Amino acid sequence: MSEYFESLMHGFELPLKSPVLVFSLILLIILLSPILMRKLNIPGIIGLIISGVIVGPHGLNLLAKNSAIELFSTIGLLYIMFIAGLELDLNEFKANKNKSLLFGFFTFTIPLAIGFPVVYYFLDYNFNASFLTASMFATHTLVAYPIVSRLGVSKNQAVAITVGGTILTDTAVLIILAVVMENSKGSLNQEFWIRLAISLAIFSVIMFLLIPRIAKWFFRKLESEKHSHYIFVLSVVFFAAFLAELAGIEAIIGAFVAGLALNKLIPHSSALMNRIEFIGNSLFIPFFLISVGMLVDISVILSGPQALIIAATLSVVAISGKWIAALFTQLAFRYSGAQRQLIFGLSSAHAAATLAVILVGFNAGVLDENILNGTVILILITCIIASFATEKASKKIILDSGNDSLDLDSSSNTNDEHILLPIANVEKMDQLLDFAIFLKDAKSVNPISILTVVSNNDEAEINIKKARSKLEDFVKQASASETNISIITTIDHNPGSGIARISKEIMSDIIVLGWPQKTGLIDKLIGEKVANIMNSTDKCAFICHIDKPTNTHKRIIVAAPPLAEHEKGFEMWMRKVSKLAQEFSIPVHIYCNQNTGKMVEKCSKKIKTSANIQVILFDDWEDFLVLSRNIHQDDLIILVSSRRGAPSYMPVLESLPAKLEKHFKTNSRIIIYPQQYNIEQSLEGFEDVNAETLNKGLETVQRIGRKIGGIFRKEESKVTSE
Repeated sequence: MSEYFESLMHGFELPLKSPVLVFSLILLIILLSPILMRKLNIPGIIGLIISGVIVGPHGLNLLAKNSAIELFSTIGLLYIMFIAGLELDLNEFKANKNKSLLFGFFTFTIPLAIGFPVVYYFLDYNFNASFLTASMFATHTLVAYPIVSRLGVSKNQAVAITVGGTILTDTAVLIILAVVMENSKGSLNQEFWIRLAISLAIFSVIMFLLIPRIAKWFFRKLESEKHSHYIFVLSVVFFAAFLAELAGIEAIIGAFVAGLALNKLIPHSSALMNRIEFIGNSLFIPFFLISVGMLVDISVILSGPQALIIAATLSVVAISGKWIAALFTQLAFRYSGAQRQLIFGLSSAHAAATLAVILVGFNAGVLDENILNGTVILILITCIIASFATEKASKKIILDSGNDSLDLDSSSNTNDEHILLPIANVEKMDQLLDFAIFLKDAKSVNPISILTVVSNNDEAEINIKKARSKLEDFVKQASASETNISIITTIDHNPGSGIARISKEIMSDIIVLGWPQKTGLIDKLIGEKVANIMNSTDKCAFICHIDKPTNTHKRIIVAAPPLAEHEKGFEMWMRKVSKLAQEFSIPVHIYCNQNTGKMVEKCSKKIKTSANIQVILFDDWEDFLVLSRNIHQDDLIILVSSRRGAPSYMPVLESLPAKLEKHFKTNSRIIIYPQQYNIEQSLEGFEDVNAETLNKGLETVQRIGRKIGGIFRKEESKVTSE
């Protein structure tokens, strides 16, 4: 018994050595720390860093900096940089690349200009130590980025230029690190610069030319293997980090570049993106934050006045340099106070690149222990300030944007948006459901309603049960992207009337339909199902043929007829096309006449989209196929059509779906029927028609059909038996 207690006590010796116990403790910290900090109104990030201080080697010594923690910490650090590159709105970044360059210039030169004379003259360090320490002030780690991501302000322009400036500043600082190290060795020569330039060029070619092609091929060939997609993405991240190290720069730059390289191939609303963010924010990133806290040695403050002076000086210089850079950026671009604070919050945290610079300098003997300890204290202070500033600024921006939204028309309110997805062919369901998820506005509280209409016959109840069981699988698919799904099954004599009826009952705004396929004589006799739906409802309808993975498209080609701007649903389809462009990070080319083009530009400004939308004048609708000269195989083609009686209706529109089917077979294609002004007036002449009589007639036709079918089956069986 005593041996048992001895082994038990040995297992709890500090620091803990059991991998299972260490992992359990860290998970407990990740679970409880944000909850406790939330009650104290302290950002969860700070709670994790403080927890690291408490359980680390300089606190209670529960955990030691071993290889396992170093591994998970490295993964978390790379994850932060990867997600930052992945969530960067490339359309916004391209539109504001000059702003990112200017901000990068401010946030690099100002801290460097302030820091070097302070360290060189005030703290009395030599040139190499002063220059390297000053360059550390110019770095920043996006420690607070999970806050803007969680609060939904990652698309703000201030975030775009801050993240864009990160790659510029950190790359420049890490190049300075390499230069200072070579200078300290006395080997700073022409060979060094040639080697660095060649390695960076090879790295850029691999990441921006080779990796996207491989990823596109992988996603296309293994479209159904969703779990493989995540493993592939992780492989790319760590391979990019390794290549960056080979190129002579830090691994974090490689992870960020990996995010940029895969940005267009991972839509922001996709299940894959949700998996990446979920696992990173739940496990790897908290690991990194805890490990940062484990570096902090509070006793350093008490070791003497020199350490205190250095730590205070470094902290003041680092914070003031970033604040002045944010102020200059605000003045240059006329940003609001909240945006300035957001820029300062995101760019003021020092962790990843800072640690890389200081640790390398310390190990090489360029920096002493006081700089190292002072930097660790600086990391804690700046991370705390950055978290508070970012969260406060993000909430202020949300409130400001909420007030601005009051000026919009009530029709543009997306909170009550409701998408109906009728299913006829379960085999094509995956693509349609993914498309509906991309269309769905993030602010909408309504689920995507999946509908199956079952014929009203003797087997109706059995068919309803079968339909529900099949649709349950798609609920699981949608849950991967955290999208709510509701299943509706109904009975009707005609699928078109059933869809129209349900769309009115649930007050849907958008109907997403699969591309119609002719199955034979019956369809020709009773009319196309899609045509019946269009004639029975005034809702905005998207008729889709998604033949390729959505993330492999390079452009969206939209053809809008004259007077399209006079349709009630004009702004709605403009919003959705813009959202698709943002999800896939691809440009939009809209072919239309001059008047429609002016309204497209006006609407783009109203909805405040960052999508790259170009208007190309087009009037020759009788010769529609002339557009084929400008359409490529990877383009997503969208035809904006209209119903009879609508302002933009033209007879030629009725023949265009067949032309799309014939001449653009290899392209993904969508036909949009915009929401129409109430069509009930056009149906007034049919008010006297008795629905009961029609139903009885349809039942009779169905019974006759079944009898005839039975006769043919009997005759066939007789022939076979003979």
